[in-house]
Amino acid sequence: MSDSQSPRDTVLVTVTGKDAPGITARLTGLLAEAGAALLDIEQVVVRGQLTLCLLVRLPEARGVLKELLFAARELGVSLDFQPVDAPPAASAPSRHVVTVVGRSLGARELHAVAERLAHHGANIERVHRLSEAEPGAVEFHIALPSERDPEELKRALLELAMSTNSFDVALQRESLYRRGKRLVVMDMDSTLIRIEVIDELARAYGVGEQVARITERAMQGEMDYDESLRQRVGLLKGLDEKVLRDIAANLPLTEGAETLIRVLKRLGYRTAILSGGFSVAAEALMARLGIDQAHSNTLEVVDGKLTGRTLGPIVNARRKAELLESIAQSEGILLDQVIAVGDGANDLLMLERAGLGIAFRAKPKLRQAADTSITAGGLDSILFLLGLTTRELQEVLG
Repeated sequence: MSDSQSPRDTVLVTVTGKDAPGITARLTGLLAEAGAALLDIEQVVVRGQLTLCLLVRLPEARGVLKELLFAARELGVSLDFQPVDAPPAASAPSRHVVTVVGRSLGARELHAVAERLAHHGANIERVHRLSEAEPGAVEFHIALPSERDPEELKRALLELAMSTNSFDVALQRESLYRRGKRLVVMDMDSTLIRIEVIDELARAYGVGEQVARITERAMQGEMDYDESLRQRVGLLKGLDEKVLRDIAANLPLTEGAETLIRVLKRLGYRTAILSGGFSVAAEALMARLGIDQAHSNTLEVVDGKLTGRTLGPIVNARRKAELLESIAQSEGILLDQVIAVGDGANDLLMLERAGLGIAFRAKPKLRQAADTSITAGGLDSILFLLGLTTRELQEVLG
């Protein structure tokens, strides 16, 4: 450093080398004794190799830098320092977390994500591996310039994930509530379970094709959900109730469903099923997994046969959103602390009301409207979106 520099320079001290106990203690002790102001600190150890950064405002007597160099030599690490100018005045960037989850994340996948971030002006401030052994879940902590639209970045990351189908990418604003979620509500058919119960009932009763045609008309916007449900249920008139109960007793769970619910329960989350499906199946699933609540449509049964009608209000898109708000209010939980998971168009309003709306193996329209999307992984991928690491999950499940 030249003699012309201010006697109260701000200096970034970078320490690298083989990690060992006592390195951080020794160096911060020297700074404390010299009266240096520690403005920032960041440390990471990767496979036994240490990187420690200390942002320091030096006292008038600068001998502390020489003491740090001598100490580093004794500790067997390298130490470098450079003056740091004050950053120019500018609008504070918004901070976000980008979570990447895949079977295996190599240089190609992480490069693709980092390239998209750079293209949208996002600065990567920290990269954190959530999974053990090889990367399978990684967090990028980023700063996005105030003039940049997070929605544009979200769309770009979604397009990237959709183009590969080998990993999922989620963008969340970094806030108090990202790791402070308390309620998870989920659709049932094709979300918690791998089937559509009404399709299974229709096939068992020999009306599968007729039900499929009505479903397709509803998907094309030619019929609203309530009317499509009435018509499909009407085709089941006369079906033996035992068929429904047999299907409900053998529901095939989606990959990761049991792990997700087990972890959420152990961490004190409240859980609920909000389904346009049928109560016999939803209640069987609630009992099987230990879910707290289940709200769905009730099929009318007389003398052991389905009448072709439902009882009570239909659980449609609007009803799902209302139920989400009602459960959150009764539990004293803010909407920002709610996660909603679904796969169909009738889940959209529910996903929009939640603090984090997740489209699970959904069609492109819902994926684009949701906060984030999961396609490559199972339901347990949601746990990484909460910032949990594999090590923490093993501790919970242990």
